[in-house]
Amino acid sequence: MGGVVVVGGGHAGLQTVASLRAGGYRGGATVVCAEPHAPYDRPSLSKEMLAGGTDPAAIAMRPRSFFDDRQIALLHDPVVGIDRVRRLLQLAGGRRLGYDHLVLATGATPRRLPVPGSGLSGVIELRSLDDALALRASLARARQAVVVGGGFIGLEVASAASARGIDVAVLERGERLLGRAVTPQVSEAVAAHHVAQGARLCLGESVTTLIGRYGCVTGVVTGSGQLLPADLVVVGVGAVPETGLAARAGLDTADGVVVDGWLTTSDPRISAIGDCATVRDPATGTTRRLESVQNATDQGRYVAARILGETTSPYTAVPWFWSNQGSLKLQMVKLGPEPDRLVRRGGPHRFSVLGFRDGLLTAVESVNDPGTHLAARRLLERVVPLVAARAAAAPDRGAEARGGGGGAWAVARGAPARPTRGPGPWHSGNPRIRRDRRLRHVTPGRRRR
Repeated sequence: MGGVVVVGGGHAGLQTVASLRAGGYRGGATVVCAEPHAPYDRPSLSKEMLAGGTDPAAIAMRPRSFFDDRQIALLHDPVVGIDRVRRLLQLAGGRRLGYDHLVLATGATPRRLPVPGSGLSGVIELRSLDDALALRASLARARQAVVVGGGFIGLEVASAASARGIDVAVLERGERLLGRAVTPQVSEAVAAHHVAQGARLCLGESVTTLIGRYGCVTGVVTGSGQLLPADLVVVGVGAVPETGLAARAGLDTADGVVVDGWLTTSDPRISAIGDCATVRDPATGTTRRLESVQNATDQGRYVAARILGETTSPYTAVPWFWSNQGSLKLQMVKLGPEPDRLVRRGGPHRFSVLGFRDGLLTAVESVNDPGTHLAARRLLERVVPLVAARAAAAPDRGAEARGGGGGAWAVARGAPARPTRGPGPWHSGNPRIRRDRRLRHVTPGRRRR
């Protein structure tokens, strides 16, 4: 068959073939899915699918006619092997499929809860449409639910359960909710929201055993010895990238399929995108793996543009995320290393936390404050292309990552080619930021001279 073959029917894979066809690509385009369903919107699994009687067909990303009209082959047969020499895929059903360029968009799978009782009926993970349908059915009859994990998925499930009047307890090993993702100010607001919904928060707690009767879960035993009654346990303790296929093919893997700034693997005819890919961060020189729809679709568009010959520049999109938890809407965007100063603006229920690094705006977390989030994100989007361009051209990438020698962070701050007075165009003291109506009062310090 040849052409471009995408392994994975999620947002990253579908965006790749859609962008290829939109860009005039005339070769073969194939999407190989491991699931029997047509590609669907995964964020809806923890939102609309749990909130009510949403039909699974309503969350399909594209109708069947989309694939037919654009001559995109959609196969439902897991890939079990890659022959890189002959450029062939081996499918589980016995079929072999040739490719000119292969895109791995295999996603991630839920991290297992390694405790006794994890196989009991009523213990559910949420990653697929089938998982969501099973969880929705369980929510309809559950009286007491325990959510293991205070991350985004766990909290969205907890919100859906609380809305149904279920007695909900959230177990989180860390000392605060979303501890690895957001600032303490946002964590506090999220915790207050869930407590107001009626949820019980058990922070700094772990699970030692799940107990049951007649094969069904009846409770959770915590590390401190508490017994939490439950007829439903939802496990949301993170995800691990699907790297098995890539590893068996001899590609470099390390917390994901390793790709360079152009999203190419150690084999130049194979790209990796989305949740499964570990990509070099142009702002810091480090590698990172992101699990978000925006990241998946942006990388799909980029790889399609690269295959079409429309770009030779490295991937530069600014990563942003969102989470809806009942009436609470979180939006986050972050560029580069951790901020060294935080500025909060807004009221108790609608606010944003702006993060600065060396006076440079690098992050914003918004709670029910979409206007500020969008304004800050636009500022950050101006920075990233210049950061990446400088990082790609400079011989000493280690120095750039450290911010030395006028590297990437100097460009982000707007450092000129020759010395001048005053801050660069993205510095927090610059009046261009002050002119933005929503951000004019967020400068964290005096203007530098």
